[in-house]
Amino acid sequence: MSRKEHVVKRVLEGSIGEELEIEVGDKVLEIDGTVIEDIFDYQFLIQDTYIEMLVEKPDGEQWLLEIDKEFDEDLGIEFENGLMDEYRHCHNKCIFCFIDQMPEGMRDTLYFKDDDSRLSFLQGNYVTLTNMSDHDIDRIVRYHLSPINISFQTMNPQLRCKMLNNRFAGEALKKVDVLNEAGITMNGQIVLCKGINDGAELEFSIRELMKYIPNLESVSVVPVGLSKYRDGLYPLEAFEKEDAREVLEIIHRYQKECFEKFGTHFIHASDEWYILAEEELPEEERYDGYLQLENGVGMLRLLLEEFQEAFEEVVGSDIKVDRQELSMATGLLAYPYIKRMAEQMTEAFPGLTIHVYPITNEFFGEKITVSGLLTGQDILKQLKGKELGNRLLLPQNVLRSGETVFLDDLTVEELEKALQVPINIVKSSGYDFVHCILGQ
Repeated sequence: MSRKEHVVKRVLEGSIGEELEIEVGDKVLEIDGTVIEDIFDYQFLIQDTYIEMLVEKPDGEQWLLEIDKEFDEDLGIEFENGLMDEYRHCHNKCIFCFIDQMPEGMRDTLYFKDDDSRLSFLQGNYVTLTNMSDHDIDRIVRYHLSPINISFQTMNPQLRCKMLNNRFAGEALKKVDVLNEAGITMNGQIVLCKGINDGAELEFSIRELMKYIPNLESVSVVPVGLSKYRDGLYPLEAFEKEDAREVLEIIHRYQKECFEKFGTHFIHASDEWYILAEEELPEEERYDGYLQLENGVGMLRLLLEEFQEAFEEVVGSDIKVDRQELSMATGLLAYPYIKRMAEQMTEAFPGLTIHVYPITNEFFGEKITVSGLLTGQDILKQLKGKELGNRLLLPQNVLRSGETVFLDDLTVEELEKALQVPINIVKSSGYDFVHCILGQ
């Protein structure tokens, strides 16, 4: 096995690493004679109370450090690459892939397709299993990495090969059996494509996936996202109102069966289905603890529940609101709910004036309705000249994680300057919604 060099980026003050005089720029080569493949090897190997670690200094000198410590005590070392390995690229050519529907000229990272099981565990990413070797599966079992999030799409092996454009995609489903037998916790996802894996195929997939309960905790069903940049791609159709109602009928029927048999609703529809079908969102209990929030399953219900709780707290308090005018912008999907909550606030606090604006996604196309794919230029174009009040509130998910940059690289500061209004970023929480409106 080729030697990998993991460069130290930071050593925490007061840590074992500092005591051993490990410094920024040092390379950790081996632990107990084992070459470290990635972060999971590292975390597994440093658990023992006595370890030997081979470190190489910038001048090439190597130190073999003997370390006595508490079991599972961390060394306080952080690495330049948090995964301690290269990210694994997806080799599928899925007919529904959203990255293939991106326009040219965006930042490079937006075009990277990952299919890395380690990111599934660390960040909640979904993997197809087609890019995983037996060695990868063995390591998941050995380290008991849970949960692993899997993009199933369908349990029909032949259809899965077609949808992923990978002749091994059907065979890869057998890896689920290995994970299940090892007791690995899993969550699943089905990206539904009209006329392809819906209807009877969806029912077949649900029945097959039910065999993995309880290790497979939940499965979400989300509609395929279709941007306007689909020239030369597989011809996919958008779901309509009646289609959404048929999907929900299937999901609700199997939810009832699963709850009666297993005490879990198991199969869940993303929020888009209910809005498209013009049906009420399920009550909170139906979401089984919100296991699929990142897939848009229950996000609106949780937002409403948190808002109502926070709203009742502030209404029952002695909070006084001076006369103020503000504005909010959101995607078409959440707009009716945001508007309803804003109206509830203005009724309770007469001094408040709130303008709520739905932003149509002209950048990716009007079929994209989630706020997380809004661009700064669409927000700017559609809010220019509107009544914005003393400040503008935007949801946090319109920004690049941890930064103040929109998908199209426009910054919050640039948008503030162009609209001539201060911008407040609201976290994806009903509590933050209430407190940010009140200026708290």
